[in-house]
Amino acid sequence: MIILRLQVIKREQRQKNTTSKMVTSDRNMLLNYVPVYVMLPLGVVTVDNVFGDPNGLKERLLKLRATDVDGVMVDVWWGIVELKGPKQYDWSAYRSLFQLVQECGLKLQAIMSFHQCGGNVGDVVNIPIPQWVLDIGESDPDIFYTNRSGTRNKEYLSIGVDDEPIFHGRTAIEIYSDYMKSFRENMSDFLESGLIIDIEVGLGPAGELRYPSYPQSQGWEFPGIGEFQCYDKYLKADYKEAVVSAGHPEWELPDDAGQYNDEPESSGFFKSNGTYVTEKGKFFLTWYSNKLLNHGDQILDEANKAFLGSKVKLAIKVSGIHWWYKVENHAAELTAGYYNLNDRDGYRPIARMLSRHHAILNFTCLEMRDSEQSSKAKSAPEELVQQVLSGGWREDILVAGENALPRYDSTAYNQIILNARPQGVNKNGPPKIKMFGVTYLRLSDDLLQQSNYDTFKKFVLKMHADQGYCEDPQNYNDAITPLKPSAPKIPIEVLLEATKPIPPFPWLPETDMKIDG
Repeated sequence: MIILRLQVIKREQRQKNTTSKMVTSDRNMLLNYVPVYVMLPLGVVTVDNVFGDPNGLKERLLKLRATDVDGVMVDVWWGIVELKGPKQYDWSAYRSLFQLVQECGLKLQAIMSFHQCGGNVGDVVNIPIPQWVLDIGESDPDIFYTNRSGTRNKEYLSIGVDDEPIFHGRTAIEIYSDYMKSFRENMSDFLESGLIIDIEVGLGPAGELRYPSYPQSQGWEFPGIGEFQCYDKYLKADYKEAVVSAGHPEWELPDDAGQYNDEPESSGFFKSNGTYVTEKGKFFLTWYSNKLLNHGDQILDEANKAFLGSKVKLAIKVSGIHWWYKVENHAAELTAGYYNLNDRDGYRPIARMLSRHHAILNFTCLEMRDSEQSSKAKSAPEELVQQVLSGGWREDILVAGENALPRYDSTAYNQIILNARPQGVNKNGPPKIKMFGVTYLRLSDDLLQQSNYDTFKKFVLKMHADQGYCEDPQNYNDAITPLKPSAPKIPIEVLLEATKPIPPFPWLPETDMKIDG
């Protein structure tokens, strides 16, 4: 009876939407459609692996569905599913959740969340990584990212243990691979039915391909430059091997890069003509950022094998580190592992790596404008977004994005719409460039408050280019086809050719589809 009633509600909503707008017939405008997803609350499945409030969530999902959004995104936490021991997976709560999402007529983006929830901006619940992994860390704390002063970070396993078989005989990469294979086996019906359209592979803290360089849990505050996180014994040994091979055994890891809340000029590493521009500094930054590239590449190889043939897209998230972007050293980006300078593109090599896996680059801070930022942070989110998205399009990959912080105002929504279609709509066919999708953070009581809800509905309509909900992505040129095998590995030298800066695509000064006129 519940399913039947939901189907009736959905049919009535669709009829109502179509009747009120009567705009779904313009095929050319439909080619400008950018789908919108909404991130579900962090604790929708509790730390004890319970789907806590299905009735409450159903009510909110149906209200969300009435805005014409295309779907939702949810973290599938490693620390919940593999909690009880190695390979002891329990997917039952997530299966119940996915069933409800399907009944509410929404598509699903699933994040393979191999990180801890808690300790980052917006984290309101605490979900650690599995206890049996933390137990290994008690006797070998170097499995965790470590800063120069020796402080460990338990958010995510260090890249240094990617290939170390120290987790009851498995490497970290094998743990992630087994988890994704188990997800596919246990969610095969949802994959086959077309409910799950996107698998975002977590690659670091907050699910992002980066080092945990700015942890609030260790006292970092905006706009601190952060700290390098490569002082565990595994990464130290890796670096030692690298400098010996390069003929510079005397080079050590940086000891002059300052502390979390410093400004760039106060450190020997980042100051004008500091260590970062020396041969030694360049070698370190190349090694540090290449480790991230290889980490993402390896895990996406495993993700591709796990989901091969499924009708899904793979995706990864890259963090929008917009502070200190306007200074020459880009210090906050560098400590996070993005070796991005005015004369070196730190993001296009990531896009080139993704190209062989047919993967999407999902970028944050789409809502931010330069004028809203503190002048002391030397922040430039607009230029950063333009650089990263353009780099993705230049490498011929799909690009998606999300807002960094909750916003409910037309200014923020208009900025997201502008970034989704930087050159506006094309009334005669597909636009030259457009994003593959946008995920809004996140479903909350504030979002569903009536005035915010009404504004959000207008946002969805404009993202859809004034068209009603379109169920089949093929109608807006984004057909989801069976996942193909990854192409052969791209040599690091070829990836690094993409560090050559290329001007971004031109952006309109403001969107041509404002939600407020």
